[in-house]
Amino acid sequence: MKVIVIRFRRLTLKVTLLGLAFLAILVLLARVPVPQLKNVFSQKRQLPIYSVDVSEKMVALTFDCAWGASDIPTILEELEKEEVKATFFIVGQWAEKYPDAVMQIAKAGHDIGNHSYSHLRMGALDAGKVKSEIELCGKKLSEITGKPVDLFRPPYGDYNNTVITTAEALGYYTIQWDVDSLDWKPGISREEIMNRILSRVRPGSILLFHNDTPHTAAVLPDIIRALKKAEYKFIPVSRMIYRDDYTIDFTGRQMKKKE
Repeated sequence: MKVIVIRFRRLTLKVTLLGLAFLAILVLLARVPVPQLKNVFSQKRQLPIYSVDVSEKMVALTFDCAWGASDIPTILEELEKEEVKATFFIVGQWAEKYPDAVMQIAKAGHDIGNHSYSHLRMGALDAGKVKSEIELCGKKLSEITGKPVDLFRPPYGDYNNTVITTAEALGYYTIQWDVDSLDWKPGISREEIMNRILSRVRPGSILLFHNDTPHTAAVLPDIIRALKKAEYKFIPVSRMIYRDDYTIDFTGRQMKKKE
């Protein structure tokens, strides 16, 4: 009986502490103005575009450029051979270091996208820093290519509502991916990269690759040919996404609004 009493007292203490914590929360919320309180509970998570709802078998090939540039000529050569246009998301500091590579990409007719200026984790930055990272990169890319940029991909795929809304306010569509090649991963083989793509692709997929990796440039022709054999067309992101009258579902799939 003594043990039972002790346990009951502990249970009573836990219940009391929980009740006090709940009461404290209610007191704090009571001090928040109603409009602000409504915003706290009604704030919706903003999502970038991971894929696009399309009626045809099409995919978008994308490359993130943040480190070296030695394989850019090979990648561009293979894309030209296969008559494929892709989208390159470029870090501002990379563009400063390799302006000729940026020009080669642009002159070949590929999309140029903003990948931030310093390749930082955007979700950890305040709104002011997010804005400056996007603006600095956009300015540098426009200076080199002579064209405006309106596609943005946060480094590491790291984002939050601040990142999405800031990019949108600056005129950007934030683009993620739904098929990751993992071509950057140490030790991954060409076969593994190819299998990841072919087993996950679907109409409207956005495929993620990186330049300056051991296998990307070499495996790229095989991937393109395999997807063509499966009757996929390659469309750059700028042409595949909807520019207006669209919604994005909980998976990040962009789709046209139904009339």
